[in-house]
Amino acid sequence: MSVHNSCVGRLEVICGPMFSGKSEELIRRMRRAQIAKLQTQLFKHCLDNRKTIDKVHAHNGASLAAIPVDSAEMIEQLIISETEVVGIDEAQWFSPNLVLIIDKLVSAHKRVIVTGLDLDFRGIPFGCMPVLMALADEVVKLKSVCMQTGKEAPCSQRLVNGAPAKHTDPVVLVGAEECYEARARDCYEIDRKPLSEYLEQHFPSET
Repeated sequence: MSVHNSCVGRLEVICGPMFSGKSEELIRRMRRAQIAKLQTQLFKHCLDNRKTIDKVHAHNGASLAAIPVDSAEMIEQLIISETEVVGIDEAQWFSPNLVLIIDKLVSAHKRVIVTGLDLDFRGIPFGCMPVLMALADEVVKLKSVCMQTGKEAPCSQRLVNGAPAKHTDPVVLVGAEECYEARARDCYEIDRKPLSEYLEQHFPSET
């Protein structure tokens, strides 16, 4: 067993909108771990088939071999006991069970690095990302560059035939430049932000 396994576990969350460099930062950290001769495993959701299924790709052209999985449970099944650093890309697409599995990995003295969209195209917290951000030892919240103004862009604008998507459209739509733009807050458009429904679903009023 590696001496590194005596270290305390750690959760690092890299979040932000589309085109903000999340996968690029994940690849950078995973490569540094490999240079340090740590045992690593990198996972990605099978939904992300934009280029190749067996690599995490960054928009700057960087890539790193990854294990495609379709559920959080598959990550738990495929983890090797000797692994010291676990990378997980596009965490927002996994079920809430991912939180429990990551908590187990951290308790088992593993360093876990997670990327994901903190907000969906409607501007609503995305999947299990809010919980992972709250539990993290480190949160890196990146911003992109607005395609309209060049300002800092915290929002992912989904476009359908060149027009802003409706809030009733499906939450998950895999794509890149052909259907998404990074937007500054004052350039972002949505017909209605269903924030009250989100709050009622996750924090129901006491009766």
